[in-house]
Order: sequence, then structure tokens, then C-alpha cells
Amino acid sequence: MSPIKDIPQLGKLVAVQHGWAAAKAIKSYEMNDADREALSLCAIDLLKVFPAIPGACALMSAALTVGLERCMDAPIHVVAGTLAVDGEPVFGDRRTFDGPQLFSTSNPDWDGHVWVMIGSYIVDISIFRTAYSGLGPARLAKHIDLAFGPNKGLYVDRWRRTAQLGLSYEPQYVLSADEVTRLMGGAYHVIKQGQPA
Repeated sequence: MSPIKDIPQLGKLVAVQHGWAAAKAIKSYEMNDADREALSLCAIDLLKVFPAIPGACALMSAALTVGLERCMDAPIHVVAGTLAVDGEPVFGDRRTFDGPQLFSTSNPDWDGHVWVMIGSYIVDISIFRTAYSGLGPARLAKHIDLAFGPNKGLYVDRWRRTAQLGLSYEPQYVLSADEVTRLMGGAYHVIKQGQPA
């Protein structure tokens, strides 16, 4: 499968799970100050309660999405795929996978990456936590340190700009509402227990 690199291709993935109206909404969305503030507050709240464990991208992205859907009127989608640094995958391998089967559990065992897209914006709540943990890929940790420095919590940028920072978010699957709800159950368990599910 060749990497999806633009909004029309992403729109086709969104349409599979959420319909063409949702796919069209991602093209026209522009983040305003109220949405930025809501995003910031939701992310801060989640980072405070979610245990500092690396590799929890699916659970953290689902939890963030559920929080954002309560306070934003925007096209918000949870996306799974490959994350590459300077063209080399650090999570995922660009191979096709069975999304419905993979996300049929509340805490999938998978080496790919999951993030949130709000319109054409990448929102990654787990990348810094994983990079700073000392347990994530060394290539990612080094890149994050050089490109962003320490003590960051949330990465937000237009999808087309991420490559300028050496990051390549390559969507392969857009999760359904039921899959996000299932992951939210896993996230709730982690938060409640203070440890991985």
C-alpha cells in the first residue's frame, strides 16, 4: 500500500467509516482560537491523569478524542498507520493491516502508531511521552530532542507541515466510533489502575 499523503486520499479513508459528509468536513475545517483553547485544556487534563507509560498512543488518542468531542464542533478522527522519522518508520512498517480485527480489543497489541486528526491538523498526544521515556525508539527520541527539546506534551501541526520537521504521519486506517469507544474503555482502565491494561 502506498502512503496516503493528501487530504483527498485521507477523505476516502474517513468516508469508509464515517460517510462522505465527514470526509468533506475535514477539507474545510480551520482551527480557531476557541478550538485551540479547548484542545489545550483537554490535553492538559488527560496528561495529568494518564499514567506516564510509553507506547499508549491508541488509548491516549481515543481518550483525547472523546474529551474533544464534548467541547468542540469539529471533524475529529482517530487515525492509525505508520510514523516515520526522516523517512524511516519508527512505528509501523507501511504494510496493510486488518483495522477492524486489530481494533476489536480495548488495548491492541500493535507496533504501529495512532494519532488524532482534527480536519487537516495532526494532534499527537503520545509522541513526546514515548520519546522522553527512554523506552521508545532511539531514532525518535533523538529526533524529538533535537527538533523540539524537552518538556513538551502535545504535538499539533498541519499535516502538510509535519514533513518539514522530519515527521511523516502515514494514515492507513480511520477508526470507527465503536472502535474509539472500545479503546476509551482500555484508557479508562489504565487511568483507574494507574498502569497498563
